[in-house]
Amino acid sequence: MAHTVREKHKLLARVRRIRGQVEAIERALDAELGCERVMHLLASTRAAMAGLMAEVVEDHVRIHLVDPETHPGALNAEAAEQLLAVVRTYLK
Repeated sequence: MAHTVREKHKLLARVRRIRGQVEAIERALDAELGCERVMHLLASTRAAMAGLMAEVVEDHVRIHLVDPETHPGALNAEAAEQLLAVVRTYLK
């Protein structure tokens, strides 16, 4: 079973929160709120998308690349953790 299926409810909850953030951007533009408010909404939505991407990438690496049961000779777990730390930092 793919990790996106196993984590479906958690991932969908994040997507629904992101949808709410995008709708807040639409409401702010429709209400002609100031550009500062719109930029804050955009930044928070971008961060939420990056967080979702980081979570999916991290699960993918852990399950499909370094899971010792599935891939006994897979990547070095320590190297994978270092890579994930870099990805998390990059996506912030």
